[in-house]
Amino acid sequence: MNLTIMFLVLIVLLAIGTPIAYSVGGAGIVYMLLRDPVFLMTLPQRVWSGTNNFIIIAMPLFMLAGELMNRGGLTKRLIDFSMLLVRPFRGGLGEVNVVASMIFGGISGSSVADTSALGSILIPEMMRKGYPKGFSAGVTVASSTMGMIIPPSVPMLMYAMVSGASVGRLFLAGLIPGILVGVTQLVLTYVISRRNGYHPRPQRLSASQILRTTKDGSFAVLMPIFIVLSVSLGIATASESAGIAVLYALLLGFLVYRELRVKDLAAAFKKTAIMSSSIMIIGGFTMIFTWILAVEQVPAKIAAFLAGSGISPVMVFILLDVLILVLGTFLDVTPCILLIGPILLPVMRQFGMNELQFGAVLIVGLAIGLVTPPVGMCLNVANKICGMSIVDIFKSAVPFIICNVIVLVLVTLVPWVSLWLPGLVG
Repeated sequence: MNLTIMFLVLIVLLAIGTPIAYSVGGAGIVYMLLRDPVFLMTLPQRVWSGTNNFIIIAMPLFMLAGELMNRGGLTKRLIDFSMLLVRPFRGGLGEVNVVASMIFGGISGSSVADTSALGSILIPEMMRKGYPKGFSAGVTVASSTMGMIIPPSVPMLMYAMVSGASVGRLFLAGLIPGILVGVTQLVLTYVISRRNGYHPRPQRLSASQILRTTKDGSFAVLMPIFIVLSVSLGIATASESAGIAVLYALLLGFLVYRELRVKDLAAAFKKTAIMSSSIMIIGGFTMIFTWILAVEQVPAKIAAFLAGSGISPVMVFILLDVLILVLGTFLDVTPCILLIGPILLPVMRQFGMNELQFGAVLIVGLAIGLVTPPVGMCLNVANKICGMSIVDIFKSAVPFIICNVIVLVLVTLVPWVSLWLPGLVG
């Protein structure tokens, strides 16, 4: 009965617009008051344990590195480099959008940052080149979903915190699914662009232009490659590699691109502090919720119910996908990971899905929620850039989102898609 009241309080608080951290914390306090007010004495300890984690150090550092790279002139050079890559296929700005998102996702670790940085340049430029506004916004928001799938990924760090999984192996588990999303969206973009005549005549580039563009783009691509390899091979921890990424971004912005200014540092630090502190507050209050679920043995009860119902593992996995997609439309990524991760991971283990595959499924599925109404953070960013309603942007993005759904089902039902690389590295 106490657990039921707690969930009802949580639903009511969310429905009236209370921030997710305070909704979860308030529901947890109500449970403690009903169960035994003495539990309130453990409240500070539970909140502190949700933020006192070594992995969390890497989160603001990765955010800061992406912010510094963006302010240091990375975005335009990345777009030029992507244009160079699609030239052999006579690709246009649609393909550039997808390729740039694949690379930028490996730098920022955030889909919302991807939409904001690339969209603010590419959406107006695509419209100026004759692309429809809906297509321009749709391919931008859909391709930005790779930002939280391709490593390094901030949501993967949060999942590692609640699951105890290796960050390096999680990064590898998300690499192939992220690339698959990019490749399928790239093929679809090419087909649509070719059918509608969006491909422009390629401009002639001199050897010096090609060399300069390749050099500038290569500097940016080296950072995610270093992060993934150093963490996965055990050369550095996630926090250490994130610190090196910040140093690399500073050197690149100040000494190589020479577009980063001292005044940009204050803005980058401020934005990083706001974003990371909001996530840490959610993590702290969610730990109360997680502790209550453990006390009530909720995961064990759900697993016992599903096992006793005779439902096949395949059907359980499909239901998992549906649940993630539904929750992703109403909850932001971090709260969703912190809330359902501790509940569903023990259940999925009972049916043969390990923590790496479950993490990949969770991240790929929740990435879709970023481009689905009513929450859809990437939709809201694109709305501010192009002025279209989030519903119209979503309609334009649906063909590309279907690519994400196909990859989600593939990751769910074919374990090697997410487990082959971690197993290969050992």
